[in-house]
Amino acid sequence: MLLKKSDIDAMPGEHKIHFLNANAQRLNKSLGDAAGMKSLGIHLITIQPGHDSTEHHFHHFEEEAIYVLSGEGIVTIGQEQHAIGAGDFIGCPIDHVPHSMHATGSDPLQCLVVGNRLQADVSDYPNAGKRLYRYPSAWDLVDISDATNVK
Repeated sequence: MLLKKSDIDAMPGEHKIHFLNANAQRLNKSLGDAAGMKSLGIHLITIQPGHDSTEHHFHHFEEEAIYVLSGEGIVTIGQEQHAIGAGDFIGCPIDHVPHSMHATGSDPLQCLVVGNRLQADVSDYPNAGKRLYRYPSAWDLVDISDATNVK
């Protein structure tokens, strides 16, 4: 399915605030959903200056890729921070290294975010000490300290 730029511009998008970080506010346009895609998520996100993309996190099973279209920001990968801008690419493999972005400058940070769309995933939010179990029927949020490794 073809989505013309005019179609994308006309999409209202969804304003999202992360459930663990009130400063993580973005406008999300799901291009993948609009094109009928089921196994790959493709999102055009816009983050206003001073806001975060999400809570610092990593996925246990899903990979993400981020391509910066415009604006400026800081990406935190693990504990390292790097300035980012138009044309930069961020790959988030399944490697247990948390990541997040913060929009800086005077213009919004706009990115294309692509990721797997698995039926279930587990995400850790190390700064919040939380683990999220996501399945088709529900999301369960627990304290990481309550998880017991049985292996």
